[in-house]
Amino acid sequence: MPTPFYSPLAATLGLDDYPASFPLARSLKRHIHFHLGPTNSGKTHEALLVLQQAKSGVYLAPLRLLAMEIRDRLIEAGVPCNLVTGEERQLMAGARHTACTVEMMRADVEVDVAIIDEIQMLQDAARGYAWTAALIGAPAKQVFVCGSDAVTVPCLRAIEAMGETCDITRLERKTPLILESESLSGARYSRWKLKKHLRQGDAIIAFTRKDVLTLSARIRQWGLGVASIYGALSPEVRRTEARRFTSGEAGVLVATDAVGMGLNLPIRRVVFSTTHKFDGIATRDLNATEVRQIAGRAGRYGIYPTGYVNAFEDDELRHIDHMLSTSDLADLQKLPITPNFTHMQALSHARHSNRIGELLAFFSERVGIASPIFAIATLGVHVTQGHLIDEHAPDLPLAHKFTFSCAPVSLDKEHERDYFLACLKSFAANRQRALPLAPAWLTSTSPRHLEEAENLGKDVSLYAWLSFKFPTVFYQGEQVQQLRSRISRYIEQALLTQAGFGDTSKEILYGYR
Repeated sequence: MPTPFYSPLAATLGLDDYPASFPLARSLKRHIHFHLGPTNSGKTHEALLVLQQAKSGVYLAPLRLLAMEIRDRLIEAGVPCNLVTGEERQLMAGARHTACTVEMMRADVEVDVAIIDEIQMLQDAARGYAWTAALIGAPAKQVFVCGSDAVTVPCLRAIEAMGETCDITRLERKTPLILESESLSGARYSRWKLKKHLRQGDAIIAFTRKDVLTLSARIRQWGLGVASIYGALSPEVRRTEARRFTSGEAGVLVATDAVGMGLNLPIRRVVFSTTHKFDGIATRDLNATEVRQIAGRAGRYGIYPTGYVNAFEDDELRHIDHMLSTSDLADLQKLPITPNFTHMQALSHARHSNRIGELLAFFSERVGIASPIFAIATLGVHVTQGHLIDEHAPDLPLAHKFTFSCAPVSLDKEHERDYFLACLKSFAANRQRALPLAPAWLTSTSPRHLEEAENLGKDVSLYAWLSFKFPTVFYQGEQVQQLRSRISRYIEQALLTQAGFGDTSKEILYGYR
């Protein structure tokens, strides 16, 4: 990839003064409160108490599920609260508070208090730009920034450059976190040794859908109640599974690293089934931030006096020990930013091109900005999506191409790619597109359609997103919730009886039994 260079084009596009693109925030003389610390330190809790007392406010979440949790908490406290995500709008009469995913922040609506949660997500290659936008553009006089200390330095540089004030509160864990001295299997992994070591309140962490389902089925066969949480599940299903674990109906949780992103669950002990994960490019060791965020979920304050951490075998336990004791300060030097449609429009005129993939690629690779604080984010996924749009809908107006380039879809998953293209072609032809039909197996009790149900749920989520952008073509948005509920009920039932895949990734790779 060519190294981005600075050119007058950056100034033409308005990139040299990124903070100026949030005029409301710049007019408010904001004060930023940093609440920094490990998990179970109460950093977000204290900020939420301020939000609860404010006349108006917004909570910016890393996950739709967490936004739902905070919305419910505010309503239970007698504070009407909206829920806004890319897929839904649940609005309450008279509500002046909103819980939303960070990408859905309204930079043009002033509130008294804003909370930005999990600020260390600035490091995320795919979504970090949204936390930059929140930090720079949250339209509140009081902004609470909660998370680990990993990215504080670049955040402080940005605040100082904008002439805003801040204070920092560093908090300690409210319960001790203890790394157990012996792994569950010892020097060499053995599935048969695990059974006698599992306890009520354990959360087994895996990093693939296959491993979560396989471990869940195996532990259930051992006679223990199991809840399962992984990325392919809808937030509704994940919420149901979390409720089963919280209530004690399921004594053991098997989950991906989603539990490290702020989900409040009564976990006594976190057990890593592996210390490797595939990050979209390669399989690598878990880093310090990941280990701390996941391990720190053990020992929920007010439920357990102590949290415990373990792993399946000794080598993994040593890696966890090292990551918990080493610094998790990020290498992040500049805050990532992405172009908006105004930038794309200006670049389109300058380049005399309407090809969104080409424009996004040029922006990512060739437009540099002269800033010690901000840098253009990696746009690889959006570039790929843009090229696909140009190929299959070349005559769409640039504005519509840009919207489709932002659609939430995993193009590396064939089913999602195909459904995205079907929706794109319907829109390009100005042909109304109905919701996917409910298949007959949704009424069955067999778990054999679990993956199909997950795929159908992804289709419905994309349809819901598109229905807010283009309601004339994707006209059945109001029927989304009914179909989504039916899919969720099927998946919840299937999770209770699915049989897994026999062996986990580790067992196949190393021949373990």
